[in-house]
Amino acid sequence: MGKLWSSRTWIIYAGAIFGALAALMTLWGNPLNMGICVACFIRDIAGALGLQRVETVQYLRPEIPAFVLGAFGSSLVFREFRPRGGSSPIIRFILGAFVMIGAMVFLGCPVRMVLRLAGGDLNAVPGLAGLISGVLVGIFFLKKGFNLGRTGKMSVFPGWIMPGLMVGILLLAFLKPGFIFQSQKGPGSLFAPLGISLAAGLAVGFLVQRTRMCFVGAWRDVFLVKDFHLLSGVVAFFIAALITNYAVGFFASGTYHWGFTSEPIAHTDFIWNFLGMSLVGLAATQLGGCPLRNLVLSGEGDTDAGVTVLGYFAGGAFVHNFLLASSASGVSALGPAAVIIGLVFCGAIGFFMMERTK
Repeated sequence: MGKLWSSRTWIIYAGAIFGALAALMTLWGNPLNMGICVACFIRDIAGALGLQRVETVQYLRPEIPAFVLGAFGSSLVFREFRPRGGSSPIIRFILGAFVMIGAMVFLGCPVRMVLRLAGGDLNAVPGLAGLISGVLVGIFFLKKGFNLGRTGKMSVFPGWIMPGLMVGILLLAFLKPGFIFQSQKGPGSLFAPLGISLAAGLAVGFLVQRTRMCFVGAWRDVFLVKDFHLLSGVVAFFIAALITNYAVGFFASGTYHWGFTSEPIAHTDFIWNFLGMSLVGLAATQLGGCPLRNLVLSGEGDTDAGVTVLGYFAGGAFVHNFLLASSASGVSALGPAAVIIGLVFCGAIGFFMMERTK
């Protein structure tokens, strides 16, 4: 019986629950192959707050604040709420923005990448290859001594700031004041009922906080220390999402199909699917985790993760205000240049922060 409830089995259970729930969120109203996408949802919130004005991607999605608050509650209950920070905040902010740029060129965060594959979208395969490649470059820097600096303990108040901001976003989602933007068409007009989104987000935040699940850290641990613990949760997530998609009839109805063309909210440019997720993998490795993991860490009182999350919001606004995001018809004119700039920046930070540790 002990083996059934070990830390290894818990992360498998958590991954399976998360995967099934993410797939069901599409059934309940979220965009196709985007039951849960951290990057896309942050972009939508930025639009709802008026930080970017693309009318098709504006909705105050409750899942994002719920991830943070679920982790916040879990960390308080299990006495893991530890305010801390001070590790290169400006670099973390910029890296967070570049994570969003890479994700929006690919059209999804690492979570959505797995969900796209579970929905038959084979364009996620070059994205996965790119993510792993970016992680491998990040591991190279880690082995050479890359470090963003020491994190120090803080008073309680800074650790409460990010959960407090997320409570504010949730209040806006419930009250729906007139200054909040709302898409009338496109992905931003598709959403699950507010109560379901909130409950799902709280559950995911709790599960990720308890298991330390990370869709980038999983690959980092495999190649860096030969540890498959986190990857087992990601694999369970994929299998559960795939089974759920078949069980609810998405494949039978033709909503999803295996292939490269006519996939929901995806493009077929293999090179930029690969390089976009390479940027995500590299920057996220330097940041210590994927976007979901940083949201959860910000709920635990990690102000470095909180600064990273603010970088995500800034990147989500920037990528659309400057027309960098891809669409179903392909990559934008300026998106590839932004990805290259991001990769150069990450490489420079990797080398400079290596030197700093000597």
